[in-house]
Amino acid sequence: MKLTNSKFLRMMFLAAAFFASFASANAQNAKLQFENLSYLDSRAAEIVEVNVDGKLLDLAKRVMVKVDDKNAKTVGEAIKDLEAIYVRIYKFEKDNEYSSTDVDQIRAQLQAPGWTKLANVRSKKNNQKIDVFTMFTGDTMSGLAVLISEDRSIALVNVIGPIDIDLLAELGGKLNIPKIEIEKEEKLK
Repeated sequence: MKLTNSKFLRMMFLAAAFFASFASANAQNAKLQFENLSYLDSRAAEIVEVNVDGKLLDLAKRVMVKVDDKNAKTVGEAIKDLEAIYVRIYKFEKDNEYSSTDVDQIRAQLQAPGWTKLANVRSKKNNQKIDVFTMFTGDTMSGLAVLISEDRSIALVNVIGPIDIDLLAELGGKLNIPKIEIEKEEKLK
């Protein structure tokens, strides 16, 4: 079969479209299914739901780089290539108003192909459990999921798109971005 320039270009275009759709679909797999936790809405005393995607994320990107504040510029740099940021926080009045199986539904999603556990922290203080998972597309981190559970709260953060982990770490504790504090053992004397 002889390839003409136009046939060759069409084949190249189709191949490029295929790989672009594969990469896009792979990044979309980084989105967690928070709908599975909607039944916690009736049990929680406080609920925080943040969905920053599409036009809202584009607006945030444009505003952050123009603000005359070092931290805001760092946030702008950190989110410049992101596709979406989702946050869910459930706070409960009393201990045991949610069960470990509630959190295990999210952990099960993070066992899917593509996700890799980056960190697993356990603290006796408030029965705190922190799990950090990453998803890579090639050599680029394309997704991040952080799951924090304590006696009276569950917090989930899901970031989709290319992520600069160093910039995200630098933002911890600034601009209302939580800093994860881990109980430290005192040195024996």
